[in-house]
Amino acid sequence: MNDQPGLRAPVRDLQGVGVSPGLAAGPVAQLGAPPAEPSRGTLPAGADVEAEADRVRAAAEEVAAGLETAAATVEGQARELLETTAQMARDPSLVKTAARRVRADRLTAARGVWEAAGTVAEQLRTLGGYMAERAQDVTDVRNRIVAVLTGTALPGVPTRPEPFVLVAQDLAPADTALLDPARVRAIVTAEGGPTSHTAILARSLGIPAVVALAGALDALPEGRAVLVDGGAGTVRLDPGADDLERAAAAAGRQRSFDGRGRTADGHEVALLANVGDARGAAAAAAAGAEGIGLFRTEFCFLDRAEEPSVADQTAAYREVLAHFPGRKVVVRTLDAGADKPLPFLTDTAEANPALGVRGLRTARRSPAVLDHQLEAIAAAAAAEEAQVWVMAPMVATVAEAESFVAACAAHGLDRAGVMVEVPAAALLAGPILARAHFASVGTNDLTQYVMAADRLLGSLADLSDSWQPAVLRLVEETCRGGAQQSRPVGVCGEAAADPALAVVLVGLGVATLSMTPRAIPDVAAVLAATDLQRCRELARAAVDAESAEEARARVRAGLPVLAELGL
Repeated sequence: MNDQPGLRAPVRDLQGVGVSPGLAAGPVAQLGAPPAEPSRGTLPAGADVEAEADRVRAAAEEVAAGLETAAATVEGQARELLETTAQMARDPSLVKTAARRVRADRLTAARGVWEAAGTVAEQLRTLGGYMAERAQDVTDVRNRIVAVLTGTALPGVPTRPEPFVLVAQDLAPADTALLDPARVRAIVTAEGGPTSHTAILARSLGIPAVVALAGALDALPEGRAVLVDGGAGTVRLDPGADDLERAAAAAGRQRSFDGRGRTADGHEVALLANVGDARGAAAAAAAGAEGIGLFRTEFCFLDRAEEPSVADQTAAYREVLAHFPGRKVVVRTLDAGADKPLPFLTDTAEANPALGVRGLRTARRSPAVLDHQLEAIAAAAAAEEAQVWVMAPMVATVAEAESFVAACAAHGLDRAGVMVEVPAAALLAGPILARAHFASVGTNDLTQYVMAADRLLGSLADLSDSWQPAVLRLVEETCRGGAQQSRPVGVCGEAAADPALAVVLVGLGVATLSMTPRAIPDVAAVLAATDLQRCRELARAAVDAESAEEARARVRAGLPVLAELGL
């Protein structure tokens, strides 16, 4: 360091938002650049316009087929993302619109695709919210089709002879779905937030990740050595020998879970898994999860024009329950709406779908859909040995909780609870839990509603952070309501996968933590090194902080075990 007056040491640590804990070091490799915008020049005289229009369909099919081939090599959410992107590439409206522009304006196929996709993307951005997030997917598909048409390299994760730190403005779903932890040591993006697909996939793969680091592409040029701390949200330039040694130790450390979550003084905290289908349940069981804290049932309904039959639902639910005989499985009823529109249930024309008819509210419009789902859940529970609990998303009032519990009881489901995602539910946790048997805090949506910040909007990543003291105070209020009624409160949002934040949640009174299976050993290790009284002290420090950054810094400073474990 230079101590001469007037001279400042160069900045070595850049601050972003940590979304997947862990330490990793390596050279920077920037995401492959998208193809250049094709010229708008017209086809030469005598050119076969019909043949050029046909090239659009052929290129789109080639892209879709490639994505489907890649999807067959992965599982879970990664497969879903690739399959969804493949469907978008085959979208008849996109292909037909592009071909029409080729014919009408004598454009090249590449230019026709560029303009057609640009129009769709701009329409989605104008809609805002979840639909604006889909604009990035359209742009990704456009770039892939244009690359095929122009014979240029497909954009995406680069190939390097050595492992690297991937740096990008943001990652498209198809990029995140193909991330290989053996090649990608860490991820840094300029955009994105704690609940973006980049963050969720990074956590599920165990890849340290920092998002919302402004100017990442300029600050982190190709080949520069960096150290990424996904827990603290920092990127260190030109790390020293000690930094590299810490990163190597973290990478080589193998942690396992003995199947019993607890603090250092033996206070039990059940560590459960979030799953979305039978493959996810199998992975959770293999990881030793104590049960399932969030079974997302949307996979039965997505990409369907009609409601699935009770028999189809029952069969699908049984495949999940079969992996956890004798253990708890919390089934969340259909959370349609907002980022999961369904043609037979939701209104895609809603001006603000995140505040519209979603979750349990869809039962107001179509009560039979909920009734059929509860019938299927009850049938699956009767056929399997899992301990089935059921909860409803987007509960906001005591009356809603009471009605849902009664509907479950009518089907013989005697463990009925509620998701706490709406601030009203947290503030009314006492009377709500006088009716419901348990509550599970969905920190992703709770943060969105408390901070009035779209959780999919990267420019508001600093607000979309579950470390926000206002969010933690509502978790505390929910736990207080649970204690009044002797009802357990869990957390099933992404916050549970952060080992430091998990300590805070336990200190606030949370009884169970549900997360991506890969995060369980890390969370278990930190809890096992921290007694309950220390959890409570750190929770108080976080709640009393004035910002998310201060809350995170206070807790991490009070948990030296994080550095010891490379978290």
